[in-house]
Amino acid sequence: MSDPLAEVVSLLKPSPSISKLVTGGGRWIVERTELGSPFYCAVVEGRCRLSVADRQPILLTAGDFVLVPDIHSFTMSSMDPPSHAAPPQRLETSPGVFRLGDPEAPVEVRAMVGHCAFVARERTLLVSLLPEVIHVHGEDRLTTLVGLIHDETRSGRVARDMVLGRLLEVLLIEALRSFGGETAPPGLLRGLADPQLAGALRRVHDDPGGNITVAALARDAAMSRSTFFDRFRCEVGVAPMEYATTWRMALAKKLLRRDVALADIARRVGYGSASAFSVAFSRHVGTSPGAYSRYAPDE
Repeated sequence: MSDPLAEVVSLLKPSPSISKLVTGGGRWIVERTELGSPFYCAVVEGRCRLSVADRQPILLTAGDFVLVPDIHSFTMSSMDPPSHAAPPQRLETSPGVFRLGDPEAPVEVRAMVGHCAFVARERTLLVSLLPEVIHVHGEDRLTTLVGLIHDETRSGRVARDMVLGRLLEVLLIEALRSFGGETAPPGLLRGLADPQLAGALRRVHDDPGGNITVAALARDAAMSRSTFFDRFRCEVGVAPMEYATTWRMALAKKLLRRDVALADIARRVGYGSASAFSVAFSRHVGTSPGAYSRYAPDE
């Protein structure tokens, strides 16, 4: 059967951007705005604060890993930060290594931080299925992966970008697996943690061109239609057919970039004709399949 989580990560196509080692001492603060990109951080030693827009500050300590799939503004600071009016103290001591705060003060925090990009055109649809903030503690595999990304970013080895892309995919999957479960916020991870809903999600991914209905998915989950609908919407965060349409359109975009015939795409994603698919695609995406395929980048 299909693996919905792996398919979502694969379609997102994470691409390398920035990776750096940061140390801090004394009072310091770093503010970033208008990023619109994934951000991650692994704290190796010490502690600091991370404040993401519209959320409570997060205390990060040694062994913590945090990933924000779509961050637009954030602040990282020492536990006792200076005022926002104070000029930032930031020194690049060597390529990819930065010192924050008083350069003469003892090192109080050491962290590896990075940004990447989701280059998929359907990133907004896919990111909406993921948690807004992923914060886990004590997962050494995540710290190891961030270290490998940092090392590979500094290297000039052949196939560097391909290796970084694969490492970022594994990092994202590991972060989501570590964070998933019944305690996760509504979304794909929480749906996959429910054995009955997981089967319905896998059916959508296994056979997007099939006759997917709420009634059929409810039968697979051994629930009444109304119970299944309410539980799916509560756990996954969207109605069953909304999820199915989101996934179908993500696949359709991928096929359009590969220049697959419109009738074949319609069949693969569950529409009876090319015209029916074109109407649904235009309504969901905001542009026609033809216009999308002309301007979408090749894979």
